[in-house]
Amino acid sequence: MKDPRVVIIRPIVSEKSYAGLERNSYTFLVARGSNKTEIKEAIQQIWNVRVLNVNTINRKGKVKRTRFATGRRPDEKRAVVTLAEGDAIEIFEAKGP
Repeated sequence: MKDPRVVIIRPIVSEKSYAGLERNSYTFLVARGSNKTEIKEAIQQIWNVRVLNVNTINRKGKVKRTRFATGRRPDEKRAVVTLAEGDAIEIFEAKGP
């Protein structure tokens, strides 16, 4: 089994990922070679929550052009993780002033 901190790279913070918080779904950037079972076990170990469902998305990197050069963003793999009712991950919670 892989180390959980190698499987889960970082959380995705965007408008779309915050919309999923209402459905108790969280989005993470994960290692490209990881599978759904490894992702589920890593989330459960790191944050001590119960995972009901894991959906993965392989995203191709966009081609970006500047004035003289053409570059490409890296490919990435994302995981949308649905937690059991009553469980939450603190890093996504909004903090007041």
